[in-house]
Amino acid sequence: MTETGFTTGSPPGKGCGLCRFPVQVLIGRWFMMFASFLIMAGAGATYLFGVYSKVIKATLGYDQSTLNTLSSCKDLGANVGVLSGLIAEVTPTWVVLLIGSAMNFAGYFMIWLSVTKRISKPTVWQMCLYICIGANSQNFANTGSLVTCVKNFPESRGMLLGLMKGYVGLSGALFTQLYLAIYGNDGKSLILLIGWLPAVISIFFVFNIRTLKISRHPNEIKVFYENLIISVTLALVLMGLTIAQKYVNFSHKAYIASATVVCALLFVPCLIAIREEFYTWKLNKEEAKKAPIGILVEEPRLIESKPVAEIEPEIVELVEYPKPIVEEKKETLCCENICKKPKRGEDYTILQAILSVDMLILFVATFCGLGCSLTAVDNLGQIGESLGYPTHTVSTFVSLVSIWNYFGRVFSGFVSEKLLLKWKIPRTLMMTFSLVLPCIGDLLIALPFPGSVYIASLLIGFSYGVQLTLLFIIISELFGLKYYSTLFNCGQLASPIGSYVLNVRVVGKLYDREALKQLVSKGMTRSHELTCIGKQCYRLSFLILAGVNLFGALVSYILVIRTKKYYKTDIYKRFRDEMEKSEKEREAASAGNNQTAIK
Repeated sequence: MTETGFTTGSPPGKGCGLCRFPVQVLIGRWFMMFASFLIMAGAGATYLFGVYSKVIKATLGYDQSTLNTLSSCKDLGANVGVLSGLIAEVTPTWVVLLIGSAMNFAGYFMIWLSVTKRISKPTVWQMCLYICIGANSQNFANTGSLVTCVKNFPESRGMLLGLMKGYVGLSGALFTQLYLAIYGNDGKSLILLIGWLPAVISIFFVFNIRTLKISRHPNEIKVFYENLIISVTLALVLMGLTIAQKYVNFSHKAYIASATVVCALLFVPCLIAIREEFYTWKLNKEEAKKAPIGILVEEPRLIESKPVAEIEPEIVELVEYPKPIVEEKKETLCCENICKKPKRGEDYTILQAILSVDMLILFVATFCGLGCSLTAVDNLGQIGESLGYPTHTVSTFVSLVSIWNYFGRVFSGFVSEKLLLKWKIPRTLMMTFSLVLPCIGDLLIALPFPGSVYIASLLIGFSYGVQLTLLFIIISELFGLKYYSTLFNCGQLASPIGSYVLNVRVVGKLYDREALKQLVSKGMTRSHELTCIGKQCYRLSFLILAGVNLFGALVSYILVIRTKKYYKTDIYKRFRDEMEKSEKEREAASAGNNQTAIK
């Protein structure tokens, strides 16, 4: 009875059609995108290391080199996502998200137990393992939600990736507001919060994130821009709160009010999702009402003229549609045809992409760019301390990095999409510029003046966001989407390697050397905590980082030259063809079902 009521076209808002609408919302593309925003907003806890690292250092008695080793393990876990990519190739999305939730809680909960001394003091390698597991869960959230969304919105991937990675960029500032509201200014409790909250979000939306059939939506671009406005508003509110909390002493109730406003803005995209699904629902209802009338008019005409020969080709055409799809699936395995590479933009196998010159160039550029940026972000706490900034100001630096990281991600997604579609400017050129920008930030830390760290935080956060988002977009455009869940995780492998080399072997060693000089000058021994105070602590190391960034920009420009012709073509044409083909199949199937029902 319900099925009959639905197909006969009962008006929206009446009958069982209204009962079906909530289900359509929950299984639709737009609600899936909203759920992905929330998952991504909880997947950036690694950017808060600068806030709680001092708690770990003080509680467990680490020197700066040991802390930087811990930081590098965190970066290793956060960026080595090949495992999550390979699991996503053979399991449903909900499995990936559940594994990520378990890892997130387990890793950070063990760190919390360690710093609160609820368990015996762990060895350094155990702490490295805990933070690596916790940070690696971020890749499972990325692979589960981000890759699925890109496959569902292939033509708008630049804007979508900008928005989704933007929410990751905001997560540091979001978590800061939430932990101040829930726990107060307690670094140990912050570790607990980033352990349980992202896990709960992923579990709650675990069945909403899944790959859907590609389809057109008349308001798609408009919806992306509306979500952009909402997320920019959220970023500005967070920046305003961060600055206000620096100059005004907020009460606990004021922190709760601030967190409430932030959470309300986070849920506004849900209203947009409901509106768009209602629009789609009404459209489907109207088509369902019109379709039987059209067929009833045509049916007698077909019978009178006996066009059996005309009906036959239509049946053949419907049967032929699956054939190319079957062939495509059997065409290559994930590690086949290593030497015979396809054209740019077509689906590469995993080994074809990894062993290509383009991926090698991206690897070196990522090593330099993201490696330097991660090193700077992870040392912000100690940079502020060495230059005499108060403790509460250090969290301001981290929040500024987080917010401008967001602006970088959104800017790179939307602006690069506009430049590409309108003027055919390669995204790779924008990536080259994003490697030059942090050089200025590095120099502001190496040669500081009053307030220079604020500007450096802004520049480094913005450029880091641009680089990371463009890396994911470029990989999808050069190597296709077939093995994207593995390839985009392979693409960021250079980031933790760069972070380890630059953070532990360069910055950490040079900092400890300066701190040891100061200890010796005071007549103290190494048994005391190694703390360096003064401009010289990070001068040489950040001059080196500036040079590494500049080298990365030069390497990146080689990729600009290699891909210039490719970006002059219509790189999204094959996805439009797939959508048109899919729509024709759907219309033909719908017409066939209606004809059967009338007979």
